[in-house]
Amino acid sequence: MKLVAIGTGYVGLVTGTCLAKFGNTVVCVDTNLERVEALRRGEVPFYEPGLAEMMVRNIAEGRLSFTSDVGEALRGADVCFITVGTPSAPDGSADLSYVESAARSVGRGMTGDLLAVVKSTVPVGTNPRVKAWIGEELRARSAGFVLSMASNPEFLREGAALRDFLEPDRVVLGTDCPEARERLSALYSFLEPSRLLFMDIASAEMAKYAANAMLATRISFMNEMAGVCDRVGADVEDVRRAMGTDSRIGSKFLYAGCGYGGSCFPKDVRALRDFARNAGYEPRILTAVDEVNERQKGVLFEKLSARLGDLSGRTVALWGLAFKPKTSDTREAPAQTLIRSLLEAGARVQAHDPRAIEETREVLGDRRGLVYVHEPYDAVNGADALVVVTEWDIYRQPDFDRIKRLLRQPVVVDGRNLYSRSEMRRRGFDYLSIGRPAVLAERGGD
Repeated sequence: MKLVAIGTGYVGLVTGTCLAKFGNTVVCVDTNLERVEALRRGEVPFYEPGLAEMMVRNIAEGRLSFTSDVGEALRGADVCFITVGTPSAPDGSADLSYVESAARSVGRGMTGDLLAVVKSTVPVGTNPRVKAWIGEELRARSAGFVLSMASNPEFLREGAALRDFLEPDRVVLGTDCPEARERLSALYSFLEPSRLLFMDIASAEMAKYAANAMLATRISFMNEMAGVCDRVGADVEDVRRAMGTDSRIGSKFLYAGCGYGGSCFPKDVRALRDFARNAGYEPRILTAVDEVNERQKGVLFEKLSARLGDLSGRTVALWGLAFKPKTSDTREAPAQTLIRSLLEAGARVQAHDPRAIEETREVLGDRRGLVYVHEPYDAVNGADALVVVTEWDIYRQPDFDRIKRLLRQPVVVDGRNLYSRSEMRRRGFDYLSIGRPAVLAERGGD
């Protein structure tokens, strides 16, 4: 098939690259000319393991190309994926302006019958609006092409996107006619038919929000439990293991930490809350999930302040800027909340991340008191404390003796519960983590 993906962000680029792997001819469209030229050179604008290599191979073999001209891309196309962003508006609702712009460009550029597939995460009821926007443009030029619609929400995890696309648990497909179902079945024929979940379009749109909201809820619930554990002397890691072995609950997404971030969970929880309210339903759990997460992003600063006191003039080493490991995405990352709080308190921050330094610099700028370093131990050198924010593998088994020598005082605040409390006590650290009793080595106990 000839496929078009409008939008070369995370979803569009992974979708186009993976579908080109199976022999489809794929054209990815973006209005950013600099990005289009960079992609043509084989340069991926973000970090995702394995994506650059697969993309370059598809380009070299003539199956994948890039353009800024929607009309050129749509010439002879069978399927067009809309994969543009749907960022949060100031009120928390989904901003559909990019989706509308993409839809209207499809209506202006269609050269024949087409299946338009909305892969962007959009509120329930958006597909009919997309069809209407495309239809308006078709009528404006008296074009009588047949337009079919489908919803195919993405469930890609940053850092594991290729595997998630090529070996998914399921593919959710909402269609409006048998022909759309038949075409999508053919497109996803590299998967077992049992993994293709066909349904109506509204249910497909809702499924994406419900799945992300459930995962976010588990994270916020465990962070709520961690807050209780902190105050009653329990260990949330032991609690997690006891919960996770219950087959009714399972062990995934039960890790306490310093809050979730990224491009999906925060905005999707808020968008679902917003369109539920617009539909006349007050989603109290979703409101609490978001509130708990925002509060949790401040926990590391609170623990650091409680241990060091006045932070003015202090130096803090920070490990991890991306919202999660194996990605360069820093959107709504807990590290940004911590950095802003530390700088406002008059502290100096020495920050390290293996992939996300430039992305963080774009958001925070070159602020006085904020220094980016390219080696983990350079961040620790001369600091009053080390704070671990992102659970990159390189932070899991560091040289603790070296850390202790480099720190002014042996204080580690662990936002991801990476280290053993008994090991940190043995090594003489003051060790503060999430939902676990503090190790205060200088005071001789917990």
